[in-house]
Amino acid sequence: MIEDFESRYRAVRSRDARFDGWFFTAVTSTGIYCRPSCPAVTPKRANVRFYRSAAAAQSGGFRACKRCRPDAVPGSPEWNERADLAGRAMRLIADGVVDREGVAGLARRLGYTERHLNRLLTAEVGAGPISLARARRAHTARLLIETTELQISQVAFAAGFSSIRQFNDTVREVFAATPSELRRSRAYKGSGTSGSISLRLPYRAPCDVDGLLRFLGERAVPGVESFADGTYRRTLRLPHGAGTVDLSSGEDHVLCVLRLADLRDLGAAVQRCRRFLDLDADPVAVADGLGEDSLLAPLVCRSPGRRVPGSVDGDELAVRAVLGQQVSVAGARTLAGRLADRFGPPLPEALVEAEHGLARTFPKAADLLEIGDEDLAMPAARRDALRGLIRALAEGDVVLDPGSDRDKARRRLQDLKGIGPWTASYVAMRALGDPDAFLATDLGVRRAVERLGHDGKPASVAALAERWRPWRAYATQHLWASLEDATREQPTNREVTA
Repeated sequence: MIEDFESRYRAVRSRDARFDGWFFTAVTSTGIYCRPSCPAVTPKRANVRFYRSAAAAQSGGFRACKRCRPDAVPGSPEWNERADLAGRAMRLIADGVVDREGVAGLARRLGYTERHLNRLLTAEVGAGPISLARARRAHTARLLIETTELQISQVAFAAGFSSIRQFNDTVREVFAATPSELRRSRAYKGSGTSGSISLRLPYRAPCDVDGLLRFLGERAVPGVESFADGTYRRTLRLPHGAGTVDLSSGEDHVLCVLRLADLRDLGAAVQRCRRFLDLDADPVAVADGLGEDSLLAPLVCRSPGRRVPGSVDGDELAVRAVLGQQVSVAGARTLAGRLADRFGPPLPEALVEAEHGLARTFPKAADLLEIGDEDLAMPAARRDALRGLIRALAEGDVVLDPGSDRDKARRRLQDLKGIGPWTASYVAMRALGDPDAFLATDLGVRRAVERLGHDGKPASVAALAERWRPWRAYATQHLWASLEDATREQPTNREVTA
């Protein structure tokens, strides 16, 4: 992240799209804030103010540029990478926690007072939790206005506003237009209705969307996920109800089609899809870091836009990680599919997609507490490990939401019987979005390293990976991708479950 004024100003002058979402440029002479790549004439230095967030620019009295649409950029990768309190808070706010639980709920989740949290975020990003949540609601409202045919009053409450007046005032202040004017002037008309919302999810190029969707498709759980003709589909368990999403590659975006039981879940669904596909990553920074390593350079050069697949639900990912211990990808899919079929809540009839086999959401930990031996065709040690994990998740001893303390979650996982470094690191990488998580004992990683001419013993691999910090999760993806398909289907986890 560039912090000084001159470096940021040079990025604006060159219209460098790599920094879109990293910071925002406000112009005092026009009262407008823009993304760095805005095509408008570069403002004079004396008229420029830089902000770390759109909310901070709005709090400073600036409105969003109608030309470059700074609200439609990838989020700052900083908030996914950082493991400190500010990063955790920003991830929870993006997921809609303030809208659902208030600032008190956010503070309670993070274990700090509201006053301390407000002071910290104001110092870090120039805006407190309320302003950040307000900016999120405004963005959600614009999505609904421009991509659905919902009545404006329905949009207001679906976006999380408590009144029509608050909604109208916020939209006018942020976008310098009324909701009706935004709807009339929309350039991109999605196919959205009250049942389907079609969106474009932006990302920083390059991005290997097809490779990412194939990775997810190979692991698709029957009844919950499917993959066909380049489109990945899955069900979602959201704060107010169920949903489904279709994800496919667009020309310079990911095409996202959502169907939601409750439209109040739109903001959370979009943010979870972005985290799922790692769309806020900075691929240039990752490629620059890993590309300097002689061992990884050829792999990075071949696919500089490789991302780390995340999860839409941390508990689900953890359960599936234990199910996948010491079995092939196909075997893990089968086990997870049986659990989903037996314990997964069925979708509302309006959301069922029989054509693609989407019929239920993956069960919550609480749904699996009474799981029997007959439901778990696996060794006794792994059954015990799974039951211990399920109990810890259901009772809140292990928390895997976007605001979790990654180190604490990893320690809590490894305190459970049968959960060792492989599973804890895999969960940290995919459920918690840790960009530096690494699986030194993974058989696939070790084989890939050996194919590149290096010693594949775990200790040697761990020592080698030190030079890949802080991007070891991305290095893992490059190593896995370098293996042949047949190799990837072999057991990759050598977790000790005794």
